[in-house]
Amino acid sequence: MRVLVTGAAGFIGAALSETLLARGDQVIGIDNCDPYYDVSLKQARSRRLAQLGGNRFAFLPVDFGNTDALQTALEGLEFDRIVHLGAQAGVRYSIENPHAYVHSNLVGHVNMLELARHREVEHMVYASSSSVYGGNAKLPFAVEDRTDHPVSLYAATKKADELMSETYAHLYRIPLTGLRFFTVYGPWGRPDMMMWKFTANILAGRQIPVFNHGDMYRDFTYIDDIIAGVVACLDHPPADDGREKAGGSVKPHALYNIGNHRSEALMKVIGLLEQACGRKAELDMLPMQPGDVHKTYADIAAIQRDLGYAPTTAIEQGVPKFVDWFREYHQV
Repeated sequence: MRVLVTGAAGFIGAALSETLLARGDQVIGIDNCDPYYDVSLKQARSRRLAQLGGNRFAFLPVDFGNTDALQTALEGLEFDRIVHLGAQAGVRYSIENPHAYVHSNLVGHVNMLELARHREVEHMVYASSSSVYGGNAKLPFAVEDRTDHPVSLYAATKKADELMSETYAHLYRIPLTGLRFFTVYGPWGRPDMMMWKFTANILAGRQIPVFNHGDMYRDFTYIDDIIAGVVACLDHPPADDGREKAGGSVKPHALYNIGNHRSEALMKVIGLLEQACGRKAELDMLPMQPGDVHKTYADIAAIQRDLGYAPTTAIEQGVPKFVDWFREYHQV
């Protein structure tokens, strides 16, 4: 299979590309290596993919939010399916720099939908987010729940991506699958995310910022489990048969949660990090931040039923694996 992967130098995109290459697929990776976080990490991921994939991996340094640049970069290249993982990420950063989210997550998503339409691809899988659930009080979050009260611009752009995808599935019958990811962590992760920041600060003897005074819960999902779900979705396009799909569409458009189906206390995770790092954390207790939510918890019944998805890595195993990788990568 020939797969176009956006965000290929990102955390999930690089891990997916590695898995696809390992099973023999060809991968065209797109990433503009935005400096939102350390570009050298993105470059290290892409170099690793080039070594693993050889001539079955091509990397294109292009901004998919730039329509002309995207079309020019892909001219003459063929692919069967798309996994659109590239986006401007981060809840808090969306308050500081809203236009970056409009460019990447709205304009960029339309560009990818148009590409899928005109290339007549077999299937496009795209990244949504658990952030679409906003401050929903009902737990766990299910794909049937209302998602029209986002509490950050990032969440609003991801909800908009789902709505635009529904329109394209209706108008052009493009098979589309949206994935609502829940707090992904693991080796080669993102420096802007809690697991990385806390590990770095604990090892350096610096304070870690603990929001809502530690009363926070997240459905932490290990990267291998995330990738297993993405690949299962990629291999099973939703049928254009008029039947209701996960998420409620009767078009060839499905929505799935990909999580661990466990809502873990933040303080428990901090304890596991302390054990793995071999030292106590210095806690800076802070109030809740704008755009944050108190708890996330994935109902994964739909993806279990349709695709047999079954996460296998609990945080008791995943956190030490991440810390081991972090120490090796940074030589600390």
